[in-house]
Amino acid sequence: MSQGKISYQPSNRKAPDSSPRADDAVLGGEASLPVGSLVLGGIEGVKQRLGSNDVEQRLVALKDALDYGKTGLELVLDSLHDESPQVQFTAYSLLIQQQEPMIKQQLNKKRPWYEFEVVTVDAQGIVKSHQTKKAQCLIEDLANGVILEMVAIPEGTFLMGSLPTEEGHRTSESPQHQITVKSFFMGKYPVTQAQWQAVAALPQINHHLNPHPSRFIGANLPVEQISWYDAVEFCNRLSQKTGWQYRLPSEAEWEYACRAGTTTPFHFGETINTDLANYYGVGSELDNLQGVYAEGAQGISYEETTSVGSFGVANNFGLYDMHGNVSEWCADSWHSSYEGAPIDGSVWKDKYESGSHFRMLRGGSWGNIPGNCRSACRNLNDPNSKHISFLGFRVVCTEQESSLSFLPIHLSISAHFWKGA
Repeated sequence: MSQGKISYQPSNRKAPDSSPRADDAVLGGEASLPVGSLVLGGIEGVKQRLGSNDVEQRLVALKDALDYGKTGLELVLDSLHDESPQVQFTAYSLLIQQQEPMIKQQLNKKRPWYEFEVVTVDAQGIVKSHQTKKAQCLIEDLANGVILEMVAIPEGTFLMGSLPTEEGHRTSESPQHQITVKSFFMGKYPVTQAQWQAVAALPQINHHLNPHPSRFIGANLPVEQISWYDAVEFCNRLSQKTGWQYRLPSEAEWEYACRAGTTTPFHFGETINTDLANYYGVGSELDNLQGVYAEGAQGISYEETTSVGSFGVANNFGLYDMHGNVSEWCADSWHSSYEGAPIDGSVWKDKYESGSHFRMLRGGSWGNIPGNCRSACRNLNDPNSKHISFLGFRVVCTEQESSLSFLPIHLSISAHFWKGA
């Protein structure tokens, strides 16, 4: 389309009718339009823009399509098959707010894809490679524009724990053992304060939830100062609302999802840096460089939580903030080693546990040194503990097996697999 000026040339001919033609009213015509002119939309205009090569035009057209009833909804449904993951994701986000049974049925058959960036670092923590990957997800509408994004985690087998040669290794991380995990969905991010408030407003099941428990305030910051029982209540309310089985991850599911096919101490590689994650990256007053891991360099300390996903890089499954920010509750009871641990990825409970038995924490936090943020690192706390500004969580969910048919039947996860991903 020409963007130049249209010159004016006098003519003795009768001026043409200046009223909009059919194509002008619907499609905008072919010529450049004077500044301030009005282009009408219409369903035909929406259709044309959805067929545009410009992704931004397609995204705007998706929102406009909802103004045209059933015909518009069908156009949005068709966009679930768009070549752009961003368009697919936006279409899915719009459709989850619809109540029609037909829409919900279609969404159960089609999950949107989204793109994310993955990096690996060398032994000094310098980024040596970038990759763009994509994953499927499930989106829950929590009301008032708040959504919960759940990432599809494929079934697979991995080695859980660490070897004594890994820096920071603890005896509780032994013996290293093979685990086979079934497919599930996991939160793309730790649960945010906006998500927490939306679910805290749902009907109580077992106990009250404080809608504003966090020390650091922000809708997109992870919720913290959460007890294990608070996190379980959140899952129960969400399950009741959605009909899905939301729960805390098992410790094995958490480590499998964090590693995402890697065998290094961090999913980034052999070390980590504070440009990639939120942890305590500086030395102490005694010049003990606890903020340095292996050959990595000293970084900074944020001294507070950071917005989820703000570092812009994920692991190979598309999960963000798996190292640092907030420590994440798992469903399991604490055990001092992996002797006798289940090998199917299930929750490991203590048959003698009481209400105060310690529960598992994973991932480390903004206040932890890097060695405590490793994929294999295990920590614990009393399930009644709260008022601690690094206690947060993320959720997992499962559905009927037939609904998970879009996931790979089985993936033997290894570093070699991800080289070709």
